[in-house]
Amino acid sequence: MDAQTHILVVDDEPGIRFFLEEVLTRDGHRVTAVESGEAALEQIERQTFDLALLDLKMKGIGGIKVLAVIREKSPETAVIVLTAHASLESAVEALRHGAHDYLFKPCKTMQIRESVRTGLLRGRKEQERQRLLAELQQHLSDEQDLPRQDQPVPSVAIPPEGQERFLRQGGLIVDLMRHVATLDGQLLEFSPTEFDLLAYMVSEAPRVISPQELVREVQGYESEPWEARDTIRYHIYRLRRKIKKAAGRSDLIRNVRGVGYTVDNS
Repeated sequence: MDAQTHILVVDDEPGIRFFLEEVLTRDGHRVTAVESGEAALEQIERQTFDLALLDLKMKGIGGIKVLAVIREKSPETAVIVLTAHASLESAVEALRHGAHDYLFKPCKTMQIRESVRTGLLRGRKEQERQRLLAELQQHLSDEQDLPRQDQPVPSVAIPPEGQERFLRQGGLIVDLMRHVATLDGQLLEFSPTEFDLLAYMVSEAPRVISPQELVREVQGYESEPWEARDTIRYHIYRLRRKIKKAAGRSDLIRNVRGVGYTVDNS
């Protein structure tokens, strides 16, 4: 990775801050690490960063405020927000305000590296887009004398990522991109098939879905009614057990006898 890549790390937990700085420095990045939102804003005023790793929950100025300043002053800077399981809703809000990605704390090294890699790629694409936009605006100014130099050049809004990747119903949030789900702030850990089943039921709720449809749409093959019933019953049993263990809820998935299943989180 380019040694000139400059990353801002903002986290009020010394252990996490040191860990992130160590991983990123080893990967060849130049890292500035600070302990608060206030310190982050001071750094943003002084210099431009290629990417920022930003804790959402800090005393004083929080991550959402810092994100807003970064988006205003340096829209090409990719921002990865750091969050606890219970604050996934805040992470969703951050994505809608222009963050590139989110990571759960404590972060896994492989996830950090992959998110940073894709974030830097996105930042470079945005830099190129801004350059082309500036050239186009200069061309219009030269040819038509519009806009005049004393007029502000209107910025082009960047469509925020993450608006189509989430399913939400009450306290349940499902991230289709990261294959992550939380219920009432508790992380739910599923196998790929279990996650896909839950996501499909949430996307169709409150409609009751037959076992045959679940097998067809989620697992990709046609089955006899008895086969589908036995297959889905097994997966639903595992889903319910994991949901109860993580969030203490046994009423999320409802069985309508003789018809099928639905997600009921009202």
